[in-house]
Amino acid sequence: MALAMGVQIQLSIWLAQCDAARRRPALGRAIRVAGLLAALWAGFSVIDSFPAYQRRIPSSSALLYWVRGGGLAWCFATTCALVILALWRRVPQFSGARRGFIRTAGAALVAAPFAAMGFGILVERRDLRLREVRVPLPGLPKDLQGLRLVQLSDIHLSPFLSEQELARAVDMANELRPHLTVVTGDLVTSPGGPLEVCLRQLARLRAEAGILGCLGNHEAYARVADEATREGRRLGIYFLRKEARSLRFGDARLNVAGVDYQPMGGEYLVGAERLIAPGSTNILLSHNPDVFDVAAIQGWLLTLAGHTHGGQVTAEILDPSLNPARFFTRYVYGLYRRGPSLMWVTRGIGTVGAPVRLGAPPEVVLLRLCAT
Repeated sequence: MALAMGVQIQLSIWLAQCDAARRRPALGRAIRVAGLLAALWAGFSVIDSFPAYQRRIPSSSALLYWVRGGGLAWCFATTCALVILALWRRVPQFSGARRGFIRTAGAALVAAPFAAMGFGILVERRDLRLREVRVPLPGLPKDLQGLRLVQLSDIHLSPFLSEQELARAVDMANELRPHLTVVTGDLVTSPGGPLEVCLRQLARLRAEAGILGCLGNHEAYARVADEATREGRRLGIYFLRKEARSLRFGDARLNVAGVDYQPMGGEYLVGAERLIAPGSTNILLSHNPDVFDVAAIQGWLLTLAGHTHGGQVTAEILDPSLNPARFFTRYVYGLYRRGPSLMWVTRGIGTVGAPVRLGAPPEVVLLRLCAT
């Protein structure tokens, strides 16, 4: 919080020292007042984003959601702008036309993070894509080769993702005519979230072998895990909570198990090895991808996860380390292998915190199983 507020104050001080503000004292005072208000906004947004506070704030409050989410996006943009400005202030000053060019270029660079945030909020956040992934599994039975699994994850139905947008994702999934559809957690974000609406849309999913899923950390934050399980089952959506389902395709069996959210840094998948069915192709649904090392040791052939949103705001096109999710896990997005075991981590559909996606567009995933 202190860092976020300090960025706003420092940025306002530097802007107030520009030539235009010095020539017009009223402008300088306005910049300082705006900086103070921005600092208060940033502090509120950061504090209010912690799960302990989200448990007490209903997601039905759309205004609060956008105030908090906009504040977090503003914090990110202003931090980038401050770094750019700090570097730009070291550029030697010139006179004449060259000085004017340098000022214009500097202003454009400082404005770039705000433009990027705007693009992420207004465009990329809504740019739902279909991702097709070939998943080569060793020893895959002939009757499972070509099996189509569709994965939806991290829906976060809230003021940041409308029912119409979720309906579009459901329609996209159904058009793929999957053999099995899985939902890997985070249906809503916080207490008061539209769980009933989310489940109603997910109940429209169609797949030959049905709809299975697991629960994420936000079901725990919102205290709706039991309700989601009960109401989901009534609608034909089976959230697997340390349990497994055996599905037959021809002469082959697919054993799909699910676990509740595994808190990061804890002891992962305790007892989950008992859910493995010998002679079957074993798939694990776990919202948290950090379990993969343990899942591979236990013998799960394929793990499907979400949770990271692919970083949600990334600049991996410039450098792989420029992804905030890498501070928490090395399993951020994509297909990972450990021995014979594989894991797919999806970017999911919705957003949490700031209503922005940048470099990590939302997706519905089609996984095609094949033999190695």
